[in-house]
Amino acid sequence: MIKLFKISFFALFLFTISGCGSYSFTGASISPNVKTVSISFFSSYAPLAPPSAGQLFTEALKDIFLSQTNLALVKSDGDLQFEGSISDYQTNPVAIQGNETAALTRLSMTVKVKFINQKEEGQDFETSFSRFEDFETSQNLSSVEEDLLKSINNQLVQDIFNKSVTNW
Repeated sequence: MIKLFKISFFALFLFTISGCGSYSFTGASISPNVKTVSISFFSSYAPLAPPSAGQLFTEALKDIFLSQTNLALVKSDGDLQFEGSISDYQTNPVAIQGNETAALTRLSMTVKVKFINQKEEGQDFETSFSRFEDFETSQNLSSVEEDLLKSINNQLVQDIFNKSVTNW
């Protein structure tokens, strides 16, 4: 009897999942008629950003869609389209100590994103996303910038992914 119950429950689970063609274990809620994504190069207009910032961000955004969806990446005119730019990249002191020096410095980056969903009206957006990472002021930015930028990019692309396809 218990074995029959387990088999019935598993069959019902599989039937439910297969009936929802857009379900994903990553939380993405993508319509079954969406097959492609295009991601334009995100240029950097932030004077302090390293030359590689645009390329690194663009590749991180492509990577999240390739690894967490079944969408095909196309050069242009995808069912889902992303374009934008890095609009701000700066460092600011934080955690000011009693001697008026900063214990930490904050590296922050802002990305302007335009998202177009060709298959579902009303899903489009144009907004800015910002994230930051703190590092010890005693460290030289150039020695930690690559790791900080990678972390910031991961956070930004996860925010963009969530806003565009998870419907949370």
